[in-house]
Amino acid sequence: MIKRFLWSGGLAALLALGPAASGQAEETVRLYAAGSLRAALTEVARVYGEQTGTRVATTFGPSGSLRERLQQGEAAEVFASANMEHPQRLAAQGLAGEVRRFARNQLCALAQPEVDISTDNLLERILEPAIRLGASTPKSDPAGDYAWELFRKADALRPGAFAVLDGKALKLTGAPDSAQPPDNRNVYGWVMAQKQADVFLTYCTNAALAAKEVPELQIVRLPESLAVGANYGLTVLKSGDEEAGRKFADFILSPAGQAILQKYGFAAP
Repeated sequence: MIKRFLWSGGLAALLALGPAASGQAEETVRLYAAGSLRAALTEVARVYGEQTGTRVATTFGPSGSLRERLQQGEAAEVFASANMEHPQRLAAQGLAGEVRRFARNQLCALAQPEVDISTDNLLERILEPAIRLGASTPKSDPAGDYAWELFRKADALRPGAFAVLDGKALKLTGAPDSAQPPDNRNVYGWVMAQKQADVFLTYCTNAALAAKEVPELQIVRLPESLAVGANYGLTVLKSGDEEAGRKFADFILSPAGQAILQKYGFAAP
């Protein structure tokens, strides 16, 4: 009788501590996502957790670097890339499922306040020898790939422009060894506040976040002849819980998830 009482009381106390104490771990979805999605998908993850009780553990970084980590065996449920190529490479290797486009972005120029630059004269300005042009690192970060796509478009307008821009562009972000900003700082706002570049080519969404931190910065839209759009791809990985990953991926593509992305400046797919 005493043993039965102690066991019953111990079980009641254990259950009172919740699912973690009784051996039922809280479901977690691991998200690997492009750094440009940090603000938007952090909110998406929070809302999803509130609605479903599933925690989303986020890892942000350059899409190319994250893809390499996943290829090397790191496990996750969802990969959200700033291009379609990186998730498609994982799918081609049998490491991920269908790749779906879930958002669109555009390239913009972020400029120091003293630079005389506009949409109309942007190409002339970035070609000037005195203008320090910053960009992300190609292959590691799709933002860098998109910048070099702009350089190729510039060459079609002005033969020789690609060689000039390719030669002068400073690869300031997106590589494993790139300098990192202090915690809670936007990397592009920090780079520009440190005067590391006069003009920096990045996503319009990144430029908007940088300008919130450093309001004097200019955001310059690219002329139509140089416009570069970015398609973001989403895939569920086979290294994790595929059912949990599909549920979260579907939420990102749902009206609720898309509304949050659009709040941060992303366009619908």
